[in-house]
Amino acid sequence: MDEANSTLSRVRGRVTSADGTRIAYERYGDGPPVILVGGALGTAEAERPLAGLLASRFSVVAYDRRGRGGSGDTGPYAVGREIDDLAAVVDEVGGDVTVHGTSSGGALALAAAAAGLPIARLSVFEPPYATGAETRAAFAARGRRLVALLDEGRRDEALELFLSDAAAPEAPAGLRGSVRWPLLAEVAHTLAYDHAVLGDGVVPDALLGSVDAPVLVVDGGFSPAWTREAAQAVAAALPRGRHRTLTGQTQLVAPHVLAPVLEEFFVEE
Repeated sequence: MDEANSTLSRVRGRVTSADGTRIAYERYGDGPPVILVGGALGTAEAERPLAGLLASRFSVVAYDRRGRGGSGDTGPYAVGREIDDLAAVVDEVGGDVTVHGTSSGGALALAAAAAGLPIARLSVFEPPYATGAETRAAFAARGRRLVALLDEGRRDEALELFLSDAAAPEAPAGLRGSVRWPLLAEVAHTLAYDHAVLGDGVVPDALLGSVDAPVLVVDGGFSPAWTREAAQAVAAALPRGRHRTLTGQTQLVAPHVLAPVLEEFFVEE
């Protein structure tokens, strides 16, 4: 059941996934439905700035992926179960649903569309696939190390490994003593989930070729070259894909820059 919160102008609720896992969500605004799928370590709370900007025109739903925030975490993990989670949110929202996914959340959204979820339109920001041989090798090595650390319960080290690669090298040192670190460490085990979503890390041409919906693939002009190359490769593999670069933006894209680009895509005929 939805729980209204007038102070934050949001509605909270939960849906039940196919395996019984309860998935928590937040809903903002009124209009055509848009679902936001967060990336690694992301929660519905982290999506609030973008959701708030889109809520003037859309009914925006951000949810906690399994193992994060208010959602459950029934094991064993499987990518198919995460697709079922998104399917439950789509069913709850109803209608012609648009989905936007960030980073590995974009990869998950693409996999869900390929699996047949009724997604009318889809946008993704920098799905972190690897293109060149060197990038693929680094992805595989990092993934093995990450999973090994998490299997040993060494969440802090796994988090440091992820952040040193995904952000500036000095990021872990700056965060380690902050109030945010324990919150990130609490969901660090889900980094293995994001790695699983990406498979072997290679752009999945066959999977993308089965996505019928129009897809906008966005990247930042100041993002690393490999992420921009991956975005271009993903767009090229999609039957109805297109690519757009946001000048001056990085992997930490500014919501106020991204929102109007998404809005334009969401409403076009």
